[in-house]
Amino acid sequence: MPSNDVRNLLHTAVPTAAVGVVAVAVGGAVAGGKGAIGAAVGAVLAILYMGIGLWVLQWTAKTLPQLFQAMGLMLYVAQLLLLLIFLALFKGTTLFNAKAFAFSLVVASVVWMAAQARAHMKSKIFYVEPDSDKNDKSQKTGSSS
Repeated sequence: MPSNDVRNLLHTAVPTAAVGVVAVAVGGAVAGGKGAIGAAVGAVLAILYMGIGLWVLQWTAKTLPQLFQAMGLMLYVAQLLLLLIFLALFKGTTLFNAKAFAFSLVVASVVWMAAQARAHMKSKIFYVEPDSDKNDKSQKTGSSS
């Protein structure tokens, strides 16, 4: 993974993890141990889904740029379906508090998206090839023929 991708991942994962810690504290204070577990599961699930999604989109952009938009749409649909499957599997669970889980999942997802948008706006993305000396030489030799 190039350093720019790692930097963007860190700029999104760290604030989300921090919000996850706060959500676990709030869930524990409001609903006890099960609330803390629910909030932790929600935050971890959001970080996993969003992190894997970011990695897949970055890989697609580099290897198959013509499929980038379609892959983004498919990825978000797949994430929603995986979340639906997770919710169906743990529908009546007493392992964790469902409200704390839902709150943590939504807040962590929103923080991830906001941090990702901020990281993207602050990143310096080249709009021209940085290897312009090579391109200039090939254009000069090609134009003299």
